[in-house]
Amino acid sequence: MSSPSIGRVLRGESANQRDPLLLIVLSLVVASVLTVYPLAYEVMVWRPHFMLLIMLFWVVYQPKWCGVWFAFSVGLTCDLMLDYQLGQHALSFVLIAFLLRLLTRNRRVLPFLMVWVFVVIGCFLHMLLMFILQKMLGQGVSLSHWLPWLSSVLAWPLVSLSLKRWRS
Repeated sequence: MSSPSIGRVLRGESANQRDPLLLIVLSLVVASVLTVYPLAYEVMVWRPHFMLLIMLFWVVYQPKWCGVWFAFSVGLTCDLMLDYQLGQHALSFVLIAFLLRLLTRNRRVLPFLMVWVFVVIGCFLHMLLMFILQKMLGQGVSLSHWLPWLSSVLAWPLVSLSLKRWRS
């Protein structure tokens, strides 16, 4: 039986608490692959925003590990992967993460439906911010821009269920 590390004792953590760092990195790698995996155009327009969903999950359920800087780095990664103007996803993710932290900072237990409402609002805000930013940059935006919102909202239970044992 191993004894707890000095750092855990000083932070007041128990010895059986799991560090989610490896799973955070692994979930981001899987979300990155799902984000850039080539699909047919008819299916591609419905692809959920996996990086956004993973970022929302970790910001809500691991606030000690993932915050606004985490959202910023995930957003920059999305910008680089998807060939957007540098900072578009980062700005959107930071604003959404800040609002989530503001709304959930005093709550210890969040019911699944409340988190799902936050995800619905967060996904809509992301789509709206990306629409506004693309219009400001003079890029054309079609109606298919809004299709991933529904698939992202419907994919949330799968993301939450697959990562639920790592909630804090």
